[in-house]
Amino acid sequence: MERKPMEIGYFTMPSHPPECGLKEGNDWDLQVMRWLDELGYQEAWVGEHHTAPWEPNPTPDLLIAQALMQTKRLRIGPGGFLLPYHHPAELANRVAMLDHMSEGRLNFGVAASGLPSDWAMFNVDGMSGQNRDMTREALEIILKMWTDPAPWTYKGKFWTVTKPDTMFDFLKPHIKPLQAPHPPIGVAGLSKNSDTLKLAGERGFIPMSLNLNPAYVGSHWDSVEIGAAKTGRKPNRQDWRLVREVFVADTDAEAWKLSTGDMMGRMMHEYFLPLLGHFGFKDYLKHAPDVPDSDVTVEYCAKRNWIVGSPATVAEKIEKIYDEVGGFGVLLVFGFDYKHKAEAWHHSLSLLSNEVMPRLKHLGSAKKAA
Repeated sequence: MERKPMEIGYFTMPSHPPECGLKEGNDWDLQVMRWLDELGYQEAWVGEHHTAPWEPNPTPDLLIAQALMQTKRLRIGPGGFLLPYHHPAELANRVAMLDHMSEGRLNFGVAASGLPSDWAMFNVDGMSGQNRDMTREALEIILKMWTDPAPWTYKGKFWTVTKPDTMFDFLKPHIKPLQAPHPPIGVAGLSKNSDTLKLAGERGFIPMSLNLNPAYVGSHWDSVEIGAAKTGRKPNRQDWRLVREVFVADTDAEAWKLSTGDMMGRMMHEYFLPLLGHFGFKDYLKHAPDVPDSDVTVEYCAKRNWIVGSPATVAEKIEKIYDEVGGFGVLLVFGFDYKHKAEAWHHSLSLLSNEVMPRLKHLGSAKKAA
């Protein structure tokens, strides 16, 4: 079975510098979504975080609802809702409503939450893995809400939810998603042997690998296959999304300056690298285990992990990663806040779609959907 060529999409945390106003950041994200729609990108995913000044969006669905009204083709979804922090019955209805508003363009991304400060705010014991247990239970309830028509009561460890029978002749649960049986579900994975990516394989969900060293990300597909083997599924690499930092400019030198020397470099230096350092996660960015943590700098990441350069260079780098990991379906551009240089970010997105992708049409055509 041959696969269609690789697609492009967008994954935004959303990332904004701490001095950026919340509405100002929201407006930038909407502008980018309009561009993605015009430029033919397939999809966009919006993260949820509660206590990270560099990732200031606790309500991805508010941005998504606005973006759906301002776009025509782009599929949009949370990437993902942090399930431990939502009542599953409420979220099931909220997402179903959003699916109707989207006219079937909604993707439903879910995540377990990885920030200790978010765990603390909601009193969730992430160190023991409670967040992952809550995520599995919440997802089970949400899917049951959407697919099991009979009255039932689910008594879980964290929630008890009832789907009541008709009351007073006409009161009954009636809200279901537009897409049957539900919108496509995506789950993001970070760590090696990722538990969430095993879940993706097990349930046939969309696996999304966050922006780490390509050599390391190869292990993520193993997790998907381990999960799929449990339920006898045959996973398709076309479903696999890879998130990467991408900046395309007319020349390599310009792309390097606009990425490492601008907001991408600043966010990595001030927030992402120190955060991964606190978690002991810098290993995920290394091309070899013996690289010292102190060597993992913005420049190191830009050289080893980022996809930065002219259209020719970027096409070459994407093809190399594609071959290294054995193929994937959608490259998701990691979103940054370039409202101070909006034209440069638009130009980068445009070059990726119009100059780089035509050079990569052959990817997938010769590989089996293994």
